[in-house]
Amino acid sequence: MANGFFRVPNAVNEPVKQYEKSSPDRAALLSALADLKSKTVEIPMFIGSEEVFTQEKNTLHPPHERMHILGYAAKGEKAHVSQAIDAALAAKENWSNMAWENRLAIFMKSAELLRTKYRWTVLAATMLAQSKNAFQAEIDAACELIDFLNFNVQFAAEIYQEQPISPQGVWNRMEYRALEGFVLAVTPFNFTAIAGNLPTSAAMMGNTVVWKCANSQIYSAYFLMKLFKEAGLPDGVINLIYSDGKDVGEICFAHRDFAGVHFTGSTGVFNSMWTSIGANIHKYKSYPRIVGETGGKDFVFAHPNCDIKAVSVALSRGAFEYQGQKCSAASRAYIPESIWAEVREHLLTDLKSFKMGKVDDMGNFINAVIDQKSFDSIKNYIEFAKSDADAEILIGGECDDTQGFFVSPTVILTTNPKFKTMCEEIFGPVLTIYVYPDAQWKQTASLLNETSDYALTGAIFSQDRQVIQELSKIFQDSAGNFYINDKPTGAVVGQQPFGGGRKSGTNDKAGSKWNLLRWVNLRTIKETLNPPTDYRYPFLEN
Repeated sequence: MANGFFRVPNAVNEPVKQYEKSSPDRAALLSALADLKSKTVEIPMFIGSEEVFTQEKNTLHPPHERMHILGYAAKGEKAHVSQAIDAALAAKENWSNMAWENRLAIFMKSAELLRTKYRWTVLAATMLAQSKNAFQAEIDAACELIDFLNFNVQFAAEIYQEQPISPQGVWNRMEYRALEGFVLAVTPFNFTAIAGNLPTSAAMMGNTVVWKCANSQIYSAYFLMKLFKEAGLPDGVINLIYSDGKDVGEICFAHRDFAGVHFTGSTGVFNSMWTSIGANIHKYKSYPRIVGETGGKDFVFAHPNCDIKAVSVALSRGAFEYQGQKCSAASRAYIPESIWAEVREHLLTDLKSFKMGKVDDMGNFINAVIDQKSFDSIKNYIEFAKSDADAEILIGGECDDTQGFFVSPTVILTTNPKFKTMCEEIFGPVLTIYVYPDAQWKQTASLLNETSDYALTGAIFSQDRQVIQELSKIFQDSAGNFYINDKPTGAVVGQQPFGGGRKSGTNDKAGSKWNLLRWVNLRTIKETLNPPTDYRYPFLEN
């Protein structure tokens, strides 16, 4: 055991590179993109000590270049889920008993490898597999994931240092044990940082993990596993599988040693998980931890005395960066009549300047949506708006999937505040705007609060502090991440812990110590230094 109370380095947010023209950073990234595009990779699952290849494979294509092949990934079956669980349970004792400073050192090294040796590879893989431009990949796959790793190390150390008081003659201690069993991590396509954080945050606290990533994120997940292994992650601590989601849920949620799920994805899938876990509750050793961040119908609400240009930029960035494929993306906006004409002019000017295309052309602000299913769904919403008398397409509305899954940034103006695209999550580059009478800003704010079942992110714009106070009160349950005079996207680890309520999830705040506390079982230890030797209390004397 260690003979010292070790102090981990203080975490700081990773600086964001800008990739200016002719900069060494841009050159390095373009070189990594070209290198990955020149290769076809065979990608295995990682189960215990084995890299598992299969005869049946998934073909991996960039969403913006449907004909190009990045590689072939092993296709998992039910048996691989069971094998991953067995591997996680086999690795559990050694991993959970490893001194905390040695566990955390592996993730500090992972962050450093990502910051240096692996940075361009992981960025390029994210750009190609998930169709992100350079800046969106930088803030996600590099900066945010580095921050998750470094800050979670700091948070873990702070948790271990939280100890109870001890009166004279007693030594009280708090032990933060790993959960009893394995943790399932289910990660989405849209953020490589989330894909890296969900399994590692549980693993840091001594848990072993079965990791099911989205099929459209397998390519970048593969490079993350290579990185974790190089950093010294023992076999079986994180087991990466590509089996069908239904098979994963069926087997994991029926297993006696299922200890928890760390999930980011759709509300529908999370609801079905919760139902399955409830139906199987009698089978488990202990009550599982259910942590999930799901959908959003995120809003921008402008007050008449706001900064008009700031509102416009918040809409053009907040709604359309990464093609609106962020659970935090602005997808509905409420604009007062008196400023609408000016907001509209600025917004349409911005959108007309957007370039759309492949990720290795640095001039493209917009790239492709993730796959055919997403493309078809977004297109259906747009076609619905085109055909309905309550809506007008101000700009965009074009969809083309011949070369890639391209949907032009689309703005819908509606006269119906409960219009379909004001209520339902679209997860694409579609923004719906409702214009309200200036004097009715309070009524409109109340209407907004009642429009959606989600409560993930939201933004208000006003230069009047009294108005800001009133809107903050009205929207206190409408957004787990609430922004004042800023777009509703771009939460930074350590600065804005992320998560929402209502149907947006359990609000366990990724990027904070509160999330890590979900992955430990606490044991209180009382040691009496001079125990009593007579049962009689003083009050018993006559």
